[in-house]
Amino acid sequence: MHDRLKLITKSKLFWPLMILVLMIIFNIIFVDDFLSIEFKDGHLFGRIIDIINRAAPLMLLAMGMTLVIATGGVDLSVGSTAAISGALVCSLIGGNFDGTVQNPFIIAIIAALFVSILAGAWNGFLVGKLGIQPVVATLILYVAGRGIAQLITGGQIITVYYKPYAYLGGFAPGIPIPFSIIIAAVVLVIVLLALKKTALGLFIESVGVNSVASRFTGISVVKIKFLVYAFSGLCAGIAGLIISSMIRAADANNAGLMSEMDAILAVAIGGTSMAGGRFSLGASMIGALIVQSITTTLYAVGVSAQVLPLIKAIVVIAICFVQSEELRHKLSGIFSKIGGARNEKATVKL
Repeated sequence: MHDRLKLITKSKLFWPLMILVLMIIFNIIFVDDFLSIEFKDGHLFGRIIDIINRAAPLMLLAMGMTLVIATGGVDLSVGSTAAISGALVCSLIGGNFDGTVQNPFIIAIIAALFVSILAGAWNGFLVGKLGIQPVVATLILYVAGRGIAQLITGGQIITVYYKPYAYLGGFAPGIPIPFSIIIAAVVLVIVLLALKKTALGLFIESVGVNSVASRFTGISVVKIKFLVYAFSGLCAGIAGLIISSMIRAADANNAGLMSEMDAILAVAIGGTSMAGGRFSLGASMIGALIVQSITTTLYAVGVSAQVLPLIKAIVVIAICFVQSEELRHKLSGIFSKIGGARNEKATVKL
């Protein structure tokens, strides 16, 4: 029984699930009607549905971020890439008051995603080919990205009146749940199948553990890093479409703002080591739900937006302590000494 419990607690999903359960219990106690779900006009409404819907863009960002971090890197530009994607798609669709489009809807989406992949590929080129440190390489687009988005929109907030565009981040006809949840689920399934049916996942982990040794075994480290950063750009592009669809506008200044920090936090909560190596996409998805739950819950109980980053920072610090092997080893030694001292006292009394 003890061995089975130890095996369960060692699972990457255990602690993220425990944190999520605690978040749910907290919400049930302190947030009114948290579990209530209403079916209206063919759609499901409720706090839980709202959390999952708003977590969908973060889940997409966390997917790409997980693979990037697994290679030993990080992508600070996902928020800016999301802003570029939203700005481009809204500019191509246009803000015609009569709800018509300036360019075909599908062309606008393809163009936005293509540019997002290019943005990710640029990061992959800098990191993989030129050997620039990931933080420095992605910081370039992090800074320049919103400027690019501003150039695309001409410094204006473009409001889109084309109704089908609102379906991406909201409800589509005949579908009871928000369409953004379906998009995130489909992308996740495709990625999981790709990792399961190919050796890509092992290659990514190998590069993260030791890129030099991976190169000697025949793995193209440059291609792997290029691929994961390009994929991160794609995920950011899809997230940007959903974010802009939710507000039906392109807001280059605020779209995806600080979302890169939330994505990194989601991956960290999921247990993926920030140093690279083994990863779990499922745990990162749970991490994304936890991050969004924290945000939604704190707003619901009246915590101001200014305090929110501080609380998230405390969570990050706690996660770093939990992930520290040295700290866990020391705590284990302390508890063992305490247990040994108690046993000695019990023996003396006998």
